Parts: sequence; structure tokens; C-alpha cells
Amino acid sequence: MTDTAPDIVAPLAVQDAGELLTLQRAAYASEAQIYRDPFLPALTQTLDELTAELRGPGLGLRSSGRLIGAVRWRVDGGVAHIGRLTVAPDLQGRGIGTRLLRAAEQASGAGRFELFTGHLSEANIRLYEREGYRVDRREPLHAGVDLVYLVKTASS
Repeated sequence: MTDTAPDIVAPLAVQDAGELLTLQRAAYASEAQIYRDPFLPALTQTLDELTAELRGPGLGLRSSGRLIGAVRWRVDGGVAHIGRLTVAPDLQGRGIGTRLLRAAEQASGAGRFELFTGHLSEANIRLYEREGYRVDRREPLHAGVDLVYLVKTASS
């Protein structure tokens, strides 16, 4: 982020797909290293798949025109399922993820929020817990990897 231009949070559009796919792959590379799995869904998602996803709600954060973070969600039965919270690797740890998470919660209009991350993604879990999420359950994904589901109500 720079001091010369304001950072802009705006809805993601289909036209953002290529830039978002690049950002997503860069951001999830560290997750692939943690799990020793280069085939995480965020890394194998195709441009066509991502373009289709962008027909649903999502926000991006731009700084000096560069897409530096993004988040997507879907609302089902009053619950916003938040996913693919992504921050450029060179800018992680600067509050971008927190800002996008809060913006997604507000924009969703939901009364309850749910998201998940892998059990070894300790920084992600800390972020979510700082924002009022609590661990709801763990589900095995495959041998050696559990998904940790976290929930929060709008009043939290």
C-alpha cells in the first residue's frame, strides 16, 4: 500500500478474473508449502471456473491500481459462507485481510458467518479468532489434513 493513492475496496467483476487468478495463485503458494500439496483447489482453479465464480458477490482491494486482496462469499439461509480471502504475499500482515473480511461481512447482509481453513494455517485461524470467529468443528479433508470451520454471528 502506498501513501500516494487511496486504497479502494470495490466489487469484483468478471473482468478482474485474470488478475485475481494470478493473485490467488501467489497467495496460496505458501499454503501449498505448509500442506506439501501443490494441488490445492485455489491453485488448480481454472480461469473459466474463476470467471463463473465472479458472477457471485466478491470484493477486491486495490492500491495504486494493483489488486492486492480479494474475498468472495455466498449467502445461504442467512449464513454468509466466506471464502478465498486472498492477500498479496508481499503485503500480508498489514491488516488487508481484516479489512476485506469486515467488508465482506457487512456487504453480505447476513446474520451469521462461516468460513474454513486448514488446521495448519495458524495465522489464518488467529486472524479469524481476533475477528470474533470461534471454532465450530473440524472435518477431515484427506489423510493428515483437517478443515477447521469457524463461525460468528453478526452481533459478535
